[in-house]
Amino acid sequence: MSEVSERLAVIGAGTMGHGIAAVAAMAGLTVSLADEDPVAPAAALIRIAAILDQAIARGKLPADDRAAALGRVRAASGVADAARDATLVIEAVPERLDLKQALFVELERAAPAGAILASNTSSLSISRIADAVSDPARVVGTHFFNPVPAMRLVEIVRGGATADGTVARARAFAERLGKTAIVVRDSPGFATSRLGVVLGLEAIRMLEEGVASAEDIDRAMELGYNHPMGPLRLGDLVGLDVRLAIADHLHATLGGDTYAAPALLRRMVAEGRLGRKSGQGFYQW
Repeated sequence: MSEVSERLAVIGAGTMGHGIAAVAAMAGLTVSLADEDPVAPAAALIRIAAILDQAIARGKLPADDRAAALGRVRAASGVADAARDATLVIEAVPERLDLKQALFVELERAAPAGAILASNTSSLSISRIADAVSDPARVVGTHFFNPVPAMRLVEIVRGGATADGTVARARAFAERLGKTAIVVRDSPGFATSRLGVVLGLEAIRMLEEGVASAEDIDRAMELGYNHPMGPLRLGDLVGLDVRLAIADHLHATLGGDTYAAPALLRRMVAEGRLGRKSGQGFYQW
C-alpha cells in the first residue's frame, strides 16, 4: 500500500497498549482502545494525555494539535466494540500463549475480514498465535519497545503463513508512526529479545556474583558501549516479571544455559520487586 489509512484497535490498555495508541493518534490515526478491565481504557486516556503533553514540551507535537490527537482515541466497551471497524488490530496483553490465542479467536470474529491481526509479543511464536485463527495469512508480529513514544524501532515478525501484503502493510503502518521497521522470521525471541535478554541476564549474574554494583554495571554499557540505558535499569523499566517470563520461554525453546534465569531474578520477582511498576527493582523508583 502506498498510503496508510489504517483504523487502529489496540487491545490491552497497559504500558505498551496506551503507548501505541498515543503515537498512532499523534500520527493522525483513529484508535479504539479496549481492555479486559472495563475501567482501564478511560484511565489510559489520562496517561495518553500526559504523553501528548510531553511531546509538546519536547517540540514533537504542536500544542494546537493536542486536542485533535486526544480526540482520535476512544475508550471502547470491549474487544468486539474496538475491533468492529478496524483495519488493523494490535494486541498488547500479557505474555501468555493461551491468552493471546483465545483473544485472536475473538478478534477474527469481531474484526472485518480484511483487517490485519497483529501481536505486540516480544517472544512468543507468531505462528503459534496464528494457529488459533482460520486465516493465518493476516497475522503478523508488530513488536514495539518501551517507552513507545521514545523508541524508534518496530520489529515486524513474519509467521510461517503471514502474507507478503500483511508484512507490507505492517511496515507502512510502522513508518507512518515515524518508526524504523525491521522484518524478522518467526523464531524464539526474534532478533531483539534473543539478543537483549542475553545481556540482561548476564548483567544480573554479574550483580549476583558481586562483580560490580548495579549502577556501575549499567554505566559500563552506557559509557563503554554507548548504550542509551544499562541492562539492569532497562530490566526495571520493562518489568522483571516480564524479563523472567521471556527468559523462561527462551530457555524452554532454545535450551542450553544461556537463557537460564539467575536465582536473583527469580527471588526478586517472587518478592514483588518488579522494577519501576512496583517502585523497587535493581533501583528505587
